[in-house]
Amino acid sequence: MLLLIAATAIATTLLVTPAAASAAPAAPAAVAARGLKVVAFARAQKGKPYKYGARGPGAFDCSGLAGYAYGKVGLKLPRTAQAQYQAARKISKAAARPGDLVFWVSGSRAYHVAVYAGAGQVWHAPKPGDRVKLAKIWNWNQVHFARVGA
Repeated sequence: MLLLIAATAIATTLLVTPAAASAAPAAPAAVAARGLKVVAFARAQKGKPYKYGARGPGAFDCSGLAGYAYGKVGLKLPRTAQAQYQAARKISKAAARPGDLVFWVSGSRAYHVAVYAGAGQVWHAPKPGDRVKLAKIWNWNQVHFARVGA
């Protein structure tokens, strides 16, 4: 009984201690919820024009859209697709969930990035003359998934 009381006191202390709370990784449910928010922010940009180097809110390029959506949930991404690819933690296709990043890579160079929407689709700013839209993932042999944050 004394062991149970001591264990409960330790667990309670760990749960309410600010240092412990800030040092602990985000819970899976919180990470999943954040991913859905990232998708919602990307989706909210639907129809905005592609513009090389644009980071929003009026226009976007691919990395600008990803950076904007992540910025809205408090996560800062580097500017370019390649820099984002280098900064993100690579994950398997099977582990991918909405809000993760999808990179198209040739050799070791990422040339396009999008926000994974789930079910094999992404939100992205495709190319000059096009607009932010939802699209099916193409060129699966060049696709790499990655996660930022937890």
